[in-house]
Amino acid sequence: MGKYKKILVAFDGSVSGTNALLQSFRLATEEKSWITVATVVPAYEGDLNLIAVGDIHQALRRPGEEILSRANALAKKEGALIKTVLEEGEAYDRLVDLAEGENCGVIVMGRRGSSSTERSHIGSVTARVIGHSQRDVFVVPEGTNIGWKKILIATDGSRYSSFATDRAIDFAKSYGGSLTAVSIVDVPSEFYAEAPAAVDKLIESAKGFVAAAKEKAEANDVMASGFVGEGEAFEIITKLAQKEGIDVIIMGSHGKTGLKRLLMGSVAEKVIGHAPCPVLVVKG
Repeated sequence: MGKYKKILVAFDGSVSGTNALLQSFRLATEEKSWITVATVVPAYEGDLNLIAVGDIHQALRRPGEEILSRANALAKKEGALIKTVLEEGEAYDRLVDLAEGENCGVIVMGRRGSSSTERSHIGSVTARVIGHSQRDVFVVPEGTNIGWKKILIATDGSRYSSFATDRAIDFAKSYGGSLTAVSIVDVPSEFYAEAPAAVDKLIESAKGFVAAAKEKAEANDVMASGFVGEGEAFEIITKLAQKEGIDVIIMGSHGKTGLKRLLMGSVAEKVIGHAPCPVLVVKG
């Protein structure tokens, strides 16, 4: 199995959040995992000396309690066993801390929207969870299912993509899936005219990254193919996933770094925002 013994699901009661929760039930069944479902409400930041502060505090918690009640109803209907937790504070911060405290291997989150504007931004909470958590993060778009028959692994030869490749191979081997290793050469158009030899070198490096991923997969008895592309990385990855009917895209992450450095405008953020399937971000 992929070795996720504990799963944390961030549930906000939305359509995308509901789909992510339902998909987590399936993942937990396959992985034989425990599920913790968390909802985060704002903390009360007013005057704690006010007489009515207890009422205000309860009013802030009530929506979260109702959302978790819906989660319990869904779990009962699907025959899933879950633990629910209501947290107060900054959503990403509480989710990251909870995943650490509960020793969860992965955080499952929904992705809203299908318009070009919505896809350009994966959401501040999701981005910050990915940017600050040391746990894997599974982002599940509305209307998609988690599956493992066709896995796309994006590799750039770094140790982070090596971790992701290992995770992809684990899942492919466990569920009888196949692997498509992809590496993209994404440089400005003027670079081709000014330094063609350098571009050729980048292409050869990309071919080497793909060959290494394929070799590792095949050594583990996993069928694998490779693809090297030139152009806008996120467009090539997501279009290939659409064309090939990929079940899940797996990418590496540079660990616990500043949000701006890690995600804002990066390939990872754009892939997550435009992917036609779930995206698993693997941490080292």
